[in-house]
Amino acid sequence: MFGYYLDLALRSLKRNRMLTALMVLAIGLGIGASMTMLTVLHVMTADPVPGRSARLFYPQVDPQPMENYKKGEGPPDLWTWTDAMNLLHDGKGVRQAAMSGGQVTVVPPGGVTRAFNAHARYTTADFFAMFGLSFADGGGWDAGDDGKRARVAVITRQLADKLYGTPHAAGRTLRLGKYDFRVAGVVDDWHPVPHFYDLNMGDYADPEQVYVPLGTAIGLKLSTMGSMSCWGDFPQDGDMAKASGCMWMQYWVELDTPAQVAAYRQYLVHYSEDQKQLGRFERAPNTRLRDVMQWLDYNHVVPGSVQLQTLLALGFLLVCLVNTVALLLVKFLRRGGELSVRRAMGASRRSVFVQLLVEAALVGLAGGVIGLLLSLFGLWVVRQQPTQYAGLAHLDTTMSAATFALAVCATLLAAVFPAWRACRLVPARLLKTQ
Repeated sequence: MFGYYLDLALRSLKRNRMLTALMVLAIGLGIGASMTMLTVLHVMTADPVPGRSARLFYPQVDPQPMENYKKGEGPPDLWTWTDAMNLLHDGKGVRQAAMSGGQVTVVPPGGVTRAFNAHARYTTADFFAMFGLSFADGGGWDAGDDGKRARVAVITRQLADKLYGTPHAAGRTLRLGKYDFRVAGVVDDWHPVPHFYDLNMGDYADPEQVYVPLGTAIGLKLSTMGSMSCWGDFPQDGDMAKASGCMWMQYWVELDTPAQVAAYRQYLVHYSEDQKQLGRFERAPNTRLRDVMQWLDYNHVVPGSVQLQTLLALGFLLVCLVNTVALLLVKFLRRGGELSVRRAMGASRRSVFVQLLVEAALVGLAGGVIGLLLSLFGLWVVRQQPTQYAGLAHLDTTMSAATFALAVCATLLAAVFPAWRACRLVPARLLKTQ
């Protein structure tokens, strides 16, 4: 029976090619505009660490002085060295990592004349296991290397290929500026979107190419990057470990159960109370603990302009669907005589209704093809924009399938009223006029 309905639908669509083309174009334009923006929104709101985001938390405490205090304001986003090291030493989480962004000068085997700058991540040993990085060769360093400030490093596969021509670079010597490091491991492709673990480097920044133990980087006074907020005096020798009045670090903790989360919240409050008694904190305990997705939402990672453009695109799709409803209504009512003959020959209203919906589904599929092509063009235009997220605007398999699903579903929805109205026609009246 479906084949019969399909045959009738194809004949009807070919009979009035201009009207069919208008409907396909209307659906295609609406789907193209909406899927372009929905794809951008999909990429920007994706879970950067699937399967782990609900277990990774960003804690916050407030070490600032009473000066400029405003009641009800939240704690700062950054950490001081002292507080990060205190929490790291206490080790109340399953895993924890203190970190900061930086920049290093990589000197390739070819010599200093070919040196180049690369973004670096200064962090602690748990970083790799906590965030789920996989290794093409070797592995990360351990807590012992953190403690003795070992000159070890982890690099990306891309950098290993560039420097050594192979990802199997564990054990090789890596020269950063005037210091030699031993390559402990090579990280396989890892590109979390957004750049959730350090939004100060850019919401959609590329991941770093070099990872160095935090203590080693501070001891060697490697260049740091990112935001910094200070009160009091800054160390004259530039030793960030002495900057107890400066917030410049990030801190993440892994907690596996709701009980651990509740206990850690209490720990942050108790820690703040203890630090206030010691005279380091002046303000009352002001703490927060957010998981990855809550952290991204709190920081408004998705620009409001993208959300607005998505709503406008969906509004345009709605306008296109209203036009499609009008076109389908005209088309179906014009075929009242044909449909009445079918009814007179024994076809039920239900079968006529299904026949018309099959015809609408074909229009939706054709509109989906046009919409897919327009989406690809729209995403290419987005990629030309001077924004961090522009390069991420690509249509994946999921969104490609969603394009056709949305086109067909939207067209079927638009066809419900015209098909119902056509099925309500009285066959006897129309047959008398034939």
